[in-house]
Amino acid sequence: MSRWFGLATMQLNIESISIFITASIREAIGCIDRGGCGMALVVDAERRLIGTVTDGDVRRALLAAIDLGTPVSALLARKVDSQYPKPVTARVGAGREELLALMRQHVLRQIPILDDDGRVVDLVLLNDLVTTDELPLQAVIMAGGLGTRLRPLTEDLPKPMLLVGGKPLIERVIEQLWLAGIRRVNLTTHYKPEKIIEHFGDGSTFGIELNYVNEEHPLGTGGALGLMPMPSQPLLVINGDILTQVNFRAMHAFHQEQKADLTVAVRRYEIQVPYGVIECEGARVRRLQEKPQVGFLVNAGIYLLEPSVYQFIPQNTSFNMTDLIQWLLDAGRTVVSFPVHEYWLDIGQPADYAQAQSDVANGRFDE
Repeated sequence: MSRWFGLATMQLNIESISIFITASIREAIGCIDRGGCGMALVVDAERRLIGTVTDGDVRRALLAAIDLGTPVSALLARKVDSQYPKPVTARVGAGREELLALMRQHVLRQIPILDDDGRVVDLVLLNDLVTTDELPLQAVIMAGGLGTRLRPLTEDLPKPMLLVGGKPLIERVIEQLWLAGIRRVNLTTHYKPEKIIEHFGDGSTFGIELNYVNEEHPLGTGGALGLMPMPSQPLLVINGDILTQVNFRAMHAFHQEQKADLTVAVRRYEIQVPYGVIECEGARVRRLQEKPQVGFLVNAGIYLLEPSVYQFIPQNTSFNMTDLIQWLLDAGRTVVSFPVHEYWLDIGQPADYAQAQSDVANGRFDE
């Protein structure tokens, strides 16, 4: 019996997942997060459906560097030339088979139900129509690092076993995976593996099937994958020193939608240039920017890869996930980025560890 099985399920409330067309993208994100169904309904004052904003719409807007203060009308306008310029809906009284057929045809996980006047009366989720909430993935948590930058904290413990808010960091990762419906987890170990094994055992206490993959010698951020047999399902790989609330279901849906071979989670990172920047053409000054901010998308240490990618993974050889990405790109395979707007923190240094403790204590990382 999992220690998390007692969590209550949320009851869907149409008002709680509805926004007006003047709402900002930031408000849409809050609406999607509150509703937990991956979608916000854009309605008029009479609750007639105007459009929908999905988690994928938001992620694509982030990749396009659209400001979160922009009205959601801009997201709806971006859909005009897409495959589905208007939302796929069903009428009141539609049966289970009809709804499942629509979801299969359009690769959807939710369908708004409208009355004869176009008002939203319900939102049917794929989870309402199928009997299991298990996500068809298995996960790999990379927990073999030495954690040298966090010494002396890691002299007697592997870094993923450091307590964050009274709970080992890696336990929080496993909890997030369980909440997403992932039940098969592989743990790669190297430094003091007995500490991890003593705590988690076979994983049954935590509601998962846990398998250990020990690296006799450090094999990099991705080398341990070569010690595992090729999976029959997509594989979610996550660094064991990350504290996050990334929506793994949304990442899986985005991965499928993009028909990707590998999806890498990315995070926007801003750098403030402390000087005025001058742009020149030859000797002539063309533009002056006073202390501009420069933004980049950085690797968030979370990957989703198809079984076919395993042919690119060397056996018993040290290599990094960044090497795998480059090899796939060189081979012309499809690699996509999944922008993370949820809480995310890489705990690599003492200041990061202190930040994690503070965030959990102050509720910035919601349990």
